[in-house]
Amino acid sequence: MEKEAIQQLELQVDDLLKASRRIRDENMLLKSQKSAWLSERAQLVEKTDLARNRIEKMVGRLKEMDDEL
Repeated sequence: MEKEAIQQLELQVDDLLKASRRIRDENMLLKSQKSAWLSERAQLVEKTDLARNRIEKMVGRLKEMDDEL
């Protein structure tokens, strides 16, 4: 009976180790994806700021042109 209990415990430990490895791998993947998303977000924010500035300049020029007419 004691041998069966030890074998059962060994199986449970093996299952826990497999689950731990799987979760660790998943965590590493998620961290990598997070890094990529943050980088992409930073690029998009920069592009949005550049576009906003260009549009504001164009609007300013259009207002100047309108004032001249």
